[in-house]
Amino acid sequence: MKRLLALLLGGLGLRALLRQRARPVELGPTPAEDLRAKLAESRATVEAQVEETAEPEQSVDDRRADVHARTRRTIDELKD
Repeated sequence: MKRLLALLLGGLGLRALLRQRARPVELGPTPAEDLRAKLAESRATVEAQVEETAEPEQSVDDRRADVHARTRRTIDELKD
């Protein structure tokens, strides 16, 4: 009788142990997930800053004309 009771209690204990191990462990966000979130946030911030500071592009001819005009003004100022 004692053996039967010990076997029954051992089986119940083993079943409880296996059920406990089978449960998924719920942890918070992993460090990798935290870093991914920070990286995505910083990328979004940088992209927003780039869009704000983007200057309207001029054609090469327009930029060249501006440079020549500034150079002519500077030369005229130096001659005076």
